[in-house]
Amino acid sequence: MSQTHIQWMAAAIFAIALLHTFAVKQFERLSHRFPRHAGLFHLLGEVEVVFGFWAIVLIVSLSFASGGADALAYAESRNYTEPLFVFVVMVVAASRPVLVTVINLSNVLARVVPVRTPLATAWLGLAAVPLLGSLITEPAAMTIAALMLAPQVFRPDVPERAKYFALGVLFVNVSIGGTLTSYAAPPVLMVATTWQWDSAFMLANFGWKAAIAVCINATAATFVLRRSLVSVSTNDSAAAAPVPWSVVAIHLGFLASVVLLAHHPVAFLALFLMFLGFTQAYERHQSPLILKEALLVGFFLAGLVVLGGMQQWWLQPIVSALAPLQLFFGALGLTAITDNAALTYLGSLIEGMSDESKYMLMAGAVAGGGLTVIANAPNPAGVALLKRGFEDETISAGGLLMGALVPTSVAAVALLLL
Repeated sequence: MSQTHIQWMAAAIFAIALLHTFAVKQFERLSHRFPRHAGLFHLLGEVEVVFGFWAIVLIVSLSFASGGADALAYAESRNYTEPLFVFVVMVVAASRPVLVTVINLSNVLARVVPVRTPLATAWLGLAAVPLLGSLITEPAAMTIAALMLAPQVFRPDVPERAKYFALGVLFVNVSIGGTLTSYAAPPVLMVATTWQWDSAFMLANFGWKAAIAVCINATAATFVLRRSLVSVSTNDSAAAAPVPWSVVAIHLGFLASVVLLAHHPVAFLALFLMFLGFTQAYERHQSPLILKEALLVGFFLAGLVVLGGMQQWWLQPIVSALAPLQLFFGALGLTAITDNAALTYLGSLIEGMSDESKYMLMAGAVAGGGLTVIANAPNPAGVALLKRGFEDETISAGGLLMGALVPTSVAAVALLLL
């Protein structure tokens, strides 16, 4: 098979995978209608499985088209550092000592704010934690925020529309909240060295604008949720037996070390094995680790790496042909159907791109990071941790898209006009 035919085949499989993400809720409903095959339908209804499943289909198809050796060589040529990092940082950030510490700090801050405590804690989870992602990375911020907000906001008795709006706000805020530094947001990380963007540059050109948009979005979501939050006062995890400060310090040390070594998988995986040993030794201070959820997210992202690696042939010409303002809206739309880090990486390969075009590409990519599950690397983590609070325990791609439209618009206006 010719290279052109292989490219079109890869694009077709990618398109089918995108359509599959919008159909996961239908597969869950089929699992109830046909209990004999419920296991298969439930598997296909897991959004975290979608891209990993279709990546396997792509590799098998490549093996028939060009030979098993070439297909295996392509799979091994991809960089899986990000999926591995997200898996590790999710497990560490979701550990009980880290989570209880963040919840306790948020409760202290909430009591100082002159509004009802439930409103204050919800606002902090939607605003302060996403901005904290600029220090601890976006995947870690998503994990902590999702676990903080799950028992308070994403409950079965909260109206679905309100939950989808809150989910859209969370995803958009995490996407833009990591732009205060040059290492925390995946799309920024892809270009920081090539374009010589350091943390001071990010804060001066993106960070303060993003912070304004984050606060506006969080305030709007808290207002929409105000009636549903009245009866929720505390988080059960925070009320559990206290964790010794020594154990908290060690967990925070593991988290900080993993973040610092985010680009060195051998090092952070070794730390992760040590972390697993420590949690086993002090099991009385732990809650069950979210290994299953983190593995599914890693599988999703690895599948996206495999599928996305063969889309450059049609994506890069689009990016390189657009004028600055067109590039902003083009990136805003394209990031909904491809990972925003992949989009900015393609931009970094273009020679002679103007500073204005670079800004527009980045602004559009991060502003659109909440539109779909695949738009930003931390989004699958949020879906895995929050889906149980939604109908059929599944997050609808259409519901997420509609819920993210308003916060995306706020982020776009802030980055484009301020």
